[in-house]
Amino acid sequence: MTKKPSAEESKIINTIMEKTKELNKNNITRTKAYLDFYLRYPEIHWSFLAHMVSRNGGWSMSDLKGELLSRLLSKKEKQSYFSFLERGNWLIFQDAYPQLMLYEESVRKKEPLFWMLPSLNVSFFIETIWDHCWEEPNSPLLTEALIINEQNYIERRVIQNEVFIKEVFNTLEFDLQDMLSFNQILFPYSDYGMLKLAGQTVNQFESLTERIRLGKRLYSILFGEDVLNKTVEWAKEHPHTGSRMDYWPDIFSRVHEGIPSLQYKMKLKSCQLRPGARRIFSPTLQDVWKDVKHEAAEAGEWFVDFSILDMLKEMDGPGIGNIESDYCQTLEKLELAAFAKKVLSILD
Repeated sequence: MTKKPSAEESKIINTIMEKTKELNKNNITRTKAYLDFYLRYPEIHWSFLAHMVSRNGGWSMSDLKGELLSRLLSKKEKQSYFSFLERGNWLIFQDAYPQLMLYEESVRKKEPLFWMLPSLNVSFFIETIWDHCWEEPNSPLLTEALIINEQNYIERRVIQNEVFIKEVFNTLEFDLQDMLSFNQILFPYSDYGMLKLAGQTVNQFESLTERIRLGKRLYSILFGEDVLNKTVEWAKEHPHTGSRMDYWPDIFSRVHEGIPSLQYKMKLKSCQLRPGARRIFSPTLQDVWKDVKHEAAEAGEWFVDFSILDMLKEMDGPGIGNIESDYCQTLEKLELAAFAKKVLSILD
């Protein structure tokens, strides 16, 4: 039987809902909120993983209006891809951030308050994990459970959404991105003054199991000894703007340094600008996309099959940490496509 909140507890729930709504304004506010929380509570590893993955979501949103993908996608396609990325980013935050705030309130009151999670429309699955980890702190278990929870949460609401299936997944552009590995999750950090990129390449995004495994591999990379502290310092020193100039100002620029209408000229060779080449235009998110007013999240409990618990037992080995070489190849493939406009010729 669900316990009825007292007047004080109802006030806590309302405050959490209002604060979540305030910070769920756009990718920039969400991404900052995750980092701010992690810096207060570093035992909640998932919050920093969410911060870094959300940064990548913002970079992908800005890419749609950047110099390379702007030449390959129609206006409608850019809007569809943005809506897909934005909806997933928004949904995860509105589900996960109330959990983080309830943990904060539990710490403040020195007692677990996770029985209130159903009032915040949070799955029974993750409620039981929060309770367990309060009694027996286990940061890796909580992180993996949150990965499983959030990926299941968006499965029906985003991945199986008929509009996104038609306008995103069933498109040639998405198939090409998957085939050519156009998507990498990047974790930038500075190592003795040199920029390094850890991370993973994203494949089979439509597969729930593969997304969960990817999240677990990303966690093992990000919280590895050689990466974590340096990435945290980088994140603190580089506020998220959505522009890839945040991490690679030698290659990307928030200002278009060329003439947009001219045919694209190849600029990169082995991730270095060619002599005399201008930097690649990568705008800030707020310069190219307006804030979205979302419809309420679809109701429903995703945890109906206990076999998902096997994913908590399944151990993933460390993924490839250094992703820089793969990302350099991605940029060169995108440049070649922008130069030759091969994708557009196929679509025609």
